Amino acid sequence: QVQLVESGGGLVQAGGSLRLTCAASGIPSNIYNAGWYRQAPGKQRELVAAIDAGGTTNYADSVKGRFTISRDNAKNTVALQMHSLKPEDTAVYYCNVRRILTPINYWGQGTQVTVSS
Repeated sequence: QVQLVESGGGLVQAGGSLRLTCAASGIPSNIYNAGWYRQAPGKQRELVAAIDAGGTTNYADSVKGRFTISRDNAKNTVALQMHSLKPEDTAVYYCNVRRILTPINYWGQGTQVTVSS
């Protein structure tokens, strides 16, 4: 049974930083690609950052230069380091992992990030 547990969300002032962590279990770290998504009230869920099994990353234009996604295969975790946070970054952030070469994917429960102006 695959489980994804996110942590690290919270309330921060604009310009501040937060680090989100997703701890995966039930799936080996070398067989999935991972991503962080977010969903703000009234908006669709969107991809924020992704990292594949080889470590290649990509980012939404809105977070380039501010957010960094990384993975620790030994600990089976995926992290999202967020700097220079803006009020428009306020959302529930979700971790997603997708088995390589399959459509099978899993979601975490989400963690709230609130950026005050």
